[in-house]
Amino acid sequence: MGYKSILVNIDIDGPVTPLIKLAADLARQFGARLVGCSAADIVPPMVTMEGMVVDGEMLERQRGDIEARLGHLREKFFGLAGAGIETDWRGDVMSPTRLLIRTARMADLIVTGAPEGARAGSAYRATDLGDLLLHAGRPVLVSASGAEHLLARKALVAWKDGREARRAVADAVPFLCRASEVVVATVDPDGSPQSRDSVADVVAWLGKHGVKARGEVLPGRDEGARLAEFAAGLHADLVVSGAYGHSRLREWVLGGVTRSLLDDVKLNRFMSA
Repeated sequence: MGYKSILVNIDIDGPVTPLIKLAADLARQFGARLVGCSAADIVPPMVTMEGMVVDGEMLERQRGDIEARLGHLREKFFGLAGAGIETDWRGDVMSPTRLLIRTARMADLIVTGAPEGARAGSAYRATDLGDLLLHAGRPVLVSASGAEHLLARKALVAWKDGREARRAVADAVPFLCRASEVVVATVDPDGSPQSRDSVADVVAWLGKHGVKARGEVLPGRDEGARLAEFAAGLHADLVVSGAYGHSRLREWVLGGVTRSLLDDVKLNRFMSA
């Protein structure tokens, strides 16, 4: 079991070299095709008291600048990916989030960076992580800032018994099978038998898939802080978790633990919704 097609999200404005190298390294590890994806959209005309101001020349300049940048990134992607793996490219002048979600149909795994954590940037030039996690229908690996490789020798499964975490654990099995140490941990201030049984069931399920794991029930009430502290003590290369949130006024609002993990840019985070 593995990932046979990996989609890497290349930010049109951000640092891209480490992320492309990491994604290419994963493609080699799993024998996967690697698809590069990048986009930016034209900022629409301003609306004034007198009505809409349309500057055709300005719009064409924007399009030309975006297309030139996409051409540069395409060359950089193929150059950094190197030989030995199958590669493909998708680039367009449109919403970067929308293009990435559409292109997700080609992939088993999406790899993206998040140098500013969970904070959403410009909708015209940056991917909205919440929308991506909610709508892509694929697991998302959010790489640690500046990371060029991911071996995932030590993995933490941040367990919370629900659909999202169950999906994340199943999606992450190809990584977990390669890890030398896997810990399934949940935060419960009371250490209830239900929490212990839940963790034990996941450990047993992973064992059936060839993953040697152990369980931990962590005391505490601030789940995000406790999990981050535990991940640091474990020296985890990868944190696997469900992505939680809710829709509000057509905006995907991330849950507290999900936001805390995304804001910890030192971690490689594997998430499914």
